[in-house]
Amino acid sequence: MVITGAQKPIDLEITDAKTNLCDSLRFASCDKAHGVNIVFDGKVIAGTRGKKMRTKSYNAFSSINFPYIATIQDEHILFYLDDKELVREPVSFCHTMDWKVGLLKLIPALDATVLDYMAEHYDAVIIESFGVGGLPNYEGASYHKAVEKWISQGKIVVMTTQVTNEGSNMSVYEVGRTIKYEFGLLESYDMTLEATVTKLMWILGQTHDRAKVKEMFYRTVNHDILWKA
Repeated sequence: MVITGAQKPIDLEITDAKTNLCDSLRFASCDKAHGVNIVFDGKVIAGTRGKKMRTKSYNAFSSINFPYIATIQDEHILFYLDDKELVREPVSFCHTMDWKVGLLKLIPALDATVLDYMAEHYDAVIIESFGVGGLPNYEGASYHKAVEKWISQGKIVVMTTQVTNEGSNMSVYEVGRTIKYEFGLLESYDMTLEATVTKLMWILGQTHDRAKVKEMFYRTVNHDILWKA
């Protein structure tokens, strides 16, 4: 499957839509193509690694923490990652999604009670932490207690980072390491935020069993995660 778009409408005299559309058809018809990919501005990006980084420029999308699958120049496809022969499992589709996945971006002095409110409405929460990962310890705002409440209710907590590149590593600092291993929190590592959200919705649409959720979350799908501690 190929996904594309444009920064300017196709009916304008100057537009990237026509080039992106032609490149998409060219790549989709290639024997080496497989999986879900974004084709944009002459670049082929694994769907799980694509992120829109610019609102106006033609090179709007980047591949995060992963190389481009290929580039398309002068009607020629140059593959950087040619691995179709490594795909063994047949394509399968899941039509059930759990939309009750919340996202919390930490900001300085944010009160932990916001997690208590979210616990009443969501089955899982993804927390965008600072730096490589960790939960702050503000006076009078216990994130430890809030996370403990989520876990006691059988809900899922995933830690990620607000930083686009290089991923998280909660084991670096005590504020991350302690709470991660105490509660068995999931961590996104080098996954993009977009992939983390979508994958969690997909998994929870199939199961809410914590062990199964963890196994499926860390199972690599279309290059979405490489580093798992």
